[in-house]
Amino acid sequence: MTNKLKLLARHLWLDASDTRRAIPPDMLERLAQRVAASERRHSGEIRICVESSLPISYLWRLDRQNSLSTVTRQRAVSMFGKLRVWDTQHNNGVLIYVLLAEHAIEIVADRGLTRHVSPAQWQAMVARMAEAFRDKRYEDGLTQALEETSAVLMAHFAVAGAPDTASENPNELPDTPSLR
Repeated sequence: MTNKLKLLARHLWLDASDTRRAIPPDMLERLAQRVAASERRHSGEIRICVESSLPISYLWRLDRQNSLSTVTRQRAVSMFGKLRVWDTQHNNGVLIYVLLAEHAIEIVADRGLTRHVSPAQWQAMVARMAEAFRDKRYEDGLTQALEETSAVLMAHFAVAGAPDTASENPNELPDTPSLR
């Protein structure tokens, strides 16, 4: 019971201001520029979502059947839907989800990518991001994840040539990370 109370306190203590401290406006702009530059080279869409803590409704789901990692994954999948990452022409969207309260990272890829990339490959990417995050080098970790995700998307969904118009490779989702 004590562990659950500590967990609740940690999640209730953190809010959007903690997310803005971890990802200040100048970093947010650089990340948005990196996402935009990446998406010009492939037809995929990348979204970053950084959340300070889980909503209380997710915390109540914790029990013997639902571990914290399971609930965090459920939240990432939920954000994948809320941010409309699933709603891309080629079903090749990727969500990079970060939960600051737990130092948790999840990558959720749409079905167009899951047939090309194994869960083990995504987990290896998450492990490399986690190293940077442990040292609070959020920009380094997110930049690395963007570069690796871009490489995967380039390998399977590269845009032929360099499109000059948005109609050839439309930007279907916002490039700016979602901070919550």
